[in-house]
Amino acid sequence: MIKFTGLLFLLILLFSSHTIEIIASELADYPPVLNICRGINMGNMLESPYREGSWGTILKEEYLQLAKEAGFDHVRVPIRWSDYTDKNPPYEIEESFFQRIDEVIEQAEAYGLITIINVHHYEEIMTEPAKHKERFLAIWKQIAERYQDHPDTLYFEILNEPQNKLTASLWNQYLMEAIEIIRETNPDRILVVGGAYWNNIDGLKELKLPEDDKNILVTFHYYNPFEFTHQGAIWAEGANAWLGKTWTGAFREKRMIELELDRAVKWAQENKRPLYLGEFGAYERADLESRIRWTNFVAREAEKRNIPWAYWEFNSGFGIYDPVKDQWRDELLQALIPENTD
Repeated sequence: MIKFTGLLFLLILLFSSHTIEIIASELADYPPVLNICRGINMGNMLESPYREGSWGTILKEEYLQLAKEAGFDHVRVPIRWSDYTDKNPPYEIEESFFQRIDEVIEQAEAYGLITIINVHHYEEIMTEPAKHKERFLAIWKQIAERYQDHPDTLYFEILNEPQNKLTASLWNQYLMEAIEIIRETNPDRILVVGGAYWNNIDGLKELKLPEDDKNILVTFHYYNPFEFTHQGAIWAEGANAWLGKTWTGAFREKRMIELELDRAVKWAQENKRPLYLGEFGAYERADLESRIRWTNFVAREAEKRNIPWAYWEFNSGFGIYDPVKDQWRDELLQALIPENTD
């Protein structure tokens, strides 16, 4: 019985490995053609409230250079446009803020990085979606017009983590209108779009996309087990009770992640859309060895499935870079990019 169980286990592994190879090849064939694989979120910088730096970090040009040199090929730049946009029609975005975003995009391009800019932390639209719909669409009209002549190294991500009263049904409506507005000036630009319910995998099944628009990359976020990745996080209710949770890399722990990623892949196959893991990470209150194991496993499993990813994030609570010592947290960096030996 022991021998049979061992043989069965090996057969399952071999079958799973072969299936993943087929899936990875299939996902690679879905348009658009992507030039991204491994990215980093420049989080807590331009999406901090009121002003850049209010959460203790700003997006320095040197951070973009460091990211490129470490082996990342793209940066995801979360942006709180809503704090820099008039509250009344025509909802103009502050020119000085636009100029700051221009600067970041140009710097990233100079270092050979693809840049994903998004609408991040638009909290008001989550609680009063009808009231903020026109403002949201006006924000995208301005962004699209400003960057319409920019190279295809710039991607637009339409909204980070729709949730709360911005239901899946409402989000699909707003999304379609936003895409239509963007396509007036950017007919071929790659758009990054996620489902409702905080961009989690379950939100994919209710996501509706224009069938004839193939320049869309579908994003999801992954933070499971949540009690491990968010232990001690001050914004997560009850998180202090989770302190001490570990991730050992046991078979059942790995299998849970594999199965959840496979659910995302199943949706992608059925809808013939490429996937993007736009956020994943484990908070600093978790023990370092567990963070390293989890981070490495999620990154490698995404890559096996031909899913490009962006780690959350650069130098804050989940960060792989220490802004005080001005150096990489090498073990976390190498968990993401194993061939990096710097």
